[in-house]
Amino acid sequence: MPDTTTTRPTADAPTESGRRFVVGVSGASGAAYSRRLLELLLVGGHQVHLVVSEYGQRLLFDELGVRKLELDQLVPALASAPGADTHARRLIVHPNKDVGAVIASGSFLHDGMVVVPCSSTSLGQIATGSGSNLLARAAAVTLKERRPLVVCHREMPLSLIDIENMRSLALAGATICPPNPGFYLAPKSIDDIIDFTVGKVLDLLKVPHDLKTRWTGSTSE
Repeated sequence: MPDTTTTRPTADAPTESGRRFVVGVSGASGAAYSRRLLELLLVGGHQVHLVVSEYGQRLLFDELGVRKLELDQLVPALASAPGADTHARRLIVHPNKDVGAVIASGSFLHDGMVVVPCSSTSLGQIATGSGSNLLARAAAVTLKERRPLVVCHREMPLSLIDIENMRSLALAGATICPPNPGFYLAPKSIDDIIDFTVGKVLDLLKVPHDLKTRWTGSTSE
């Protein structure tokens, strides 16, 4: 079972890009999406504020073996790379029960929030404006302040409840971005499929990247 130990938030984590993002992880399958997104945001020099639901912690444990919400387990590739200490300081983890955390306030300026993966439970909490946990509260504040909110709902099939919740969020300004891979780029591995979705998310956040995720047109003889 995962350990709920989290990284102590710091007030002035270093950032090269001048940008910071909030990432939420809930209990739908797809932990690899969140790992890859964290990796690319940190490598890009961005500050990342991470909040993981209780079921999200179980997900990270079941799919990635993550026991503690720390860099060396969340993104092992960065923990052993040059600049690991800087990456670790840029990753700020907040307990989901701490609804008084800085990311729960509209006065906390950031460049967008992504919930990936997003379960139907978290989808419903966000759509109804529930502030009973930090993930839902941070998402509600993001909408209130008209900042980008990208919701990567990863459950199927959809019930009418899911569809109505997506409709409510779309009307409120969120972008619904299900992790549906495009096969027109002829993916050769699971990593290629993961990168397709993560590249779309980065595009929505206006974060530059060099992932091969965009259609460039077909050629004819």
